[in-house]
Amino acid sequence: MSVFARPIVMLDFETTGLSPAFGDRITEVAAVRIVEGRITERYVSLVNTGARIPSFITSLTGITQAMVDGAPPATRVVPELLDFIGTDTLSAHNASFDEKFLLAESERLGQRCGHANLVCSLKLSRRVFPGMVSYKLGELSRQLGIGFRSAAHRAEADAEVAAEVLIHIARHLGRKYELQQLPADLLVALNRLAAAKVPAYLGKYAQQAAPK
Repeated sequence: MSVFARPIVMLDFETTGLSPAFGDRITEVAAVRIVEGRITERYVSLVNTGARIPSFITSLTGITQAMVDGAPPATRVVPELLDFIGTDTLSAHNASFDEKFLLAESERLGQRCGHANLVCSLKLSRRVFPGMVSYKLGELSRQLGIGFRSAAHRAEADAEVAAEVLIHIARHLGRKYELQQLPADLLVALNRLAAAKVPAYLGKYAQQAAPK
């Protein structure tokens, strides 16, 4: 089973706060490309936006002011990131958070995002695995048996684990509903459904997708 019909890029930002509308900026980015059922490429960088790193962010992530002061500028990192994503489907765990920072940083430079769709692995997890104790990435991954290879709350580690969660979801749905591939528009549709409606929706989709 090839899992995904087309490549998906899983994105994770570390930031100075919760909202670019209040002046928060990115400090680190990781993007990993999932082709079929595995990670094939990655783009990872600290980012110097000229922003001050709050002490609580350093405590959470380990990212210090000195680290970002010596990092490549956003004027270089953001265009490289947009090139890496291209027109592939974009995903993130709590995708609205990461997309709003991507849009804000792109707009600062007068650039446009080209991703085709947006898939939230957090929303998918809630719909496909209802009843989990927590859907935070660290707790969810532990419940699914997916381990971090390095420290959580760093962009590359979080992007890798979120990608593995998305692959796990896809393989689960593939086995349960006998689907050879999951197109991005199906994942987007599942994001928009209430969890109680997902089994019937997927059952009908699988029936229509089955070879005649």
